[in-house]
Amino acid sequence: MLDVHLMGAVNCTHAVWPIMRAQKYGRIVMTTSSSGLYGNFGQTNYGAAKMALVGLMQTLALEGAKDGIRVNCLAPTAATRMTESLMPAEVLARLAPEAVTPGVIYPVSQDAPTRAILCAGAGTFERAHITMTPGVHIGTGPDAAEQVAARFAEISDRSGEMVPDSGSAQGANEVARALRGA
Repeated sequence: MLDVHLMGAVNCTHAVWPIMRAQKYGRIVMTTSSSGLYGNFGQTNYGAAKMALVGLMQTLALEGAKDGIRVNCLAPTAATRMTESLMPAEVLARLAPEAVTPGVIYPVSQDAPTRAILCAGAGTFERAHITMTPGVHIGTGPDAAEQVAARFAEISDRSGEMVPDSGSAQGANEVARALRGA
């Protein structure tokens, strides 16, 4: 699973990256999956490989920005030979692969976004985000673990959640809250 889904994307990207950097322009779309984004029973290895592509996309988008390279993910839902016995014909007809195609056109266009996760299926398009709640400063006292448990709903409150610009935003948020004591 990792060799095909993750390393296949790594190897293809590695091959074109120097060319894109030299020409100061490039577009890459990784194919992730709802199994990676949200989980799916019985698909642990597949889900892990597909979520790894999101991490790859996040970092490559940051690294490629200075060279005009934009990197995005597409999470398609489409009928395949593997799903033909799992769903009724009417559903499979709506999930024709052609219904996903428009979702790959914009992320490879000149005006493409970057670091976007676009979900697509049956002619419906959604955007998925990796977000972070503002959180709660608890400190490091002897009851910190108990406080995490007691205040988990408050920690999980999505009011004011954000889509961080990079991984460093987590640490910056944590230190800022610690300095405020909130």
